[in-house]
Amino acid sequence: MPTRSKSKLKPLNLGNERIGERLAKIRKTKGLTQKDLAEIIGIMRTRVADYELGRIRLYDEMIIRFAIALGVKTDEILGLEVNKYNSDPINLSFIKKVKQIEKLPPGEKRALIKTIDKYIKS
Repeated sequence: MPTRSKSKLKPLNLGNERIGERLAKIRKTKGLTQKDLAEIIGIMRTRVADYELGRIRLYDEMIIRFAIALGVKTDEILGLEVNKYNSDPINLSFIKKVKQIEKLPPGEKRALIKTIDKYIKS
């Protein structure tokens, strides 16, 4: 039977953010909903929510699956590497609108982009 070490481990300084919070922040920054991420990985949306809220613990294989799906390193999810996702998350309703615009015929898309450009310049 293994014996327990009597030495005390130094505390890890991973910041105040939990792993689930980092996962949610990265997901939002990538412009994905929980449903989108769940579909990429092949799990239920509620399972993504459970991981993000800390209701269930992420195990090694799931951390790897999330990292692959999000296109990040596992160290970023774990908080071991400086996270480049400190900016505000992308507005998901905006992303949905952009996806709808992408489906428009080329002429309508160009007209809409011209209108947006004029609005931004004014």
